[in-house]
Amino acid sequence: MVRTLNGQYVLERELGGGGMSRVFVATDTSLGRQVVVKMLPAEVSGQFSVDRFRREISIAARLPHAYVVPLLAAGEDQGVPYFTMPLVEGESLRARLGKSPKLTIAETARILREVASALAYAHAHDVVHRDVKPDNVLLSGGVAMVTDFGVAKAVDAAMNQMTGEFATSIGVTLGTPAYMAPEQVRGDARLDHRADVYAWGAMAYEMLSGEVPFARRTAREMLAAHTTEMPESLMRLRPDAPPALAALVMRCLEKRPDDRPQRALELVQGLEAIVTVNAGDGPSVPPRHVSRRNRRVPVLGVAAIVAIIGGWSAVYLVRKSDSKPTGPLALAVLPIENVGGDPAHEYLADGMTGELAFDRRRASKWPAT
Repeated sequence: MVRTLNGQYVLERELGGGGMSRVFVATDTSLGRQVVVKMLPAEVSGQFSVDRFRREISIAARLPHAYVVPLLAAGEDQGVPYFTMPLVEGESLRARLGKSPKLTIAETARILREVASALAYAHAHDVVHRDVKPDNVLLSGGVAMVTDFGVAKAVDAAMNQMTGEFATSIGVTLGTPAYMAPEQVRGDARLDHRADVYAWGAMAYEMLSGEVPFARRTAREMLAAHTTEMPESLMRLRPDAPPALAALVMRCLEKRPDDRPQRALELVQGLEAIVTVNAGDGPSVPPRHVSRRNRRVPVLGVAAIVAIIGGWSAVYLVRKSDSKPTGPLALAVLPIENVGGDPAHEYLADGMTGELAFDRRRASKWPAT
């Protein structure tokens, strides 16, 4: 039997992968076009302010961006809230990862940059996603688009207005354990856009390594790990990943929001600064917005790093050739300065200072020679 919502949307077939909602392809009879309808669980009936839900959805719907799937409308039918969005032809990033768990560096960089661009635009308009994951990234026509912006907040606000409780406390899952920031796990009311930065990092980690952080654990164990542990180094799991990209992703997974990149725009800038040539991959970042000067900077940075490490090794070799033991090697590491002044490269200077300092601490444990 064909079902119609409010006499406007004729449900044609159900799609999978809806998470907390049921997803249908439907025809909008008022405009004669196909749309996607997402219906929330029936159990929220009576605990849900539809008016508040509509208001929140209308805010999230004001995001016209090339990498954002816009929301169209929200309503209620027989006590069941729903919202609609355009039908996008293609596949989800989740489906893409199902075919090939590890993506190429080039494809990973492109998708991550487009998702970060969508997040940066939404954050600039005070919209936080709160459920960034491969299921909510659609790949269509060679472009990545993010869906469900603002839906988690709309559901939470609509239920909170009716019950005085956050939706997570009464059984509706807002967020996905594999991608939830520590503050989101704790239910911090001050949660902001940096939770999306963490989720972006968890998704990037999965795209590069083939598995989510803290994989092969129960949902409860995974949530606990997000609050207390750092995942295994990406460079161990994906040795061919550009060190700058691996460092950027690991920074996003820091426990304290203040220790992560503070804006999604930093993710976009960081990816634009990374130019990687893998066997058969070619440049991993689209050429637009990347000047010739910016393309040379990472190469020069690597040369400088090699020179620094080479000089450090030379110091150690000279010390080793000295016949008189003089105690453990001591090396002062001064902060590396971003002489170019480009903020997109600031993370590289900071990261190398930290890495060299870490190696200095390890060197101090070496026996005197």
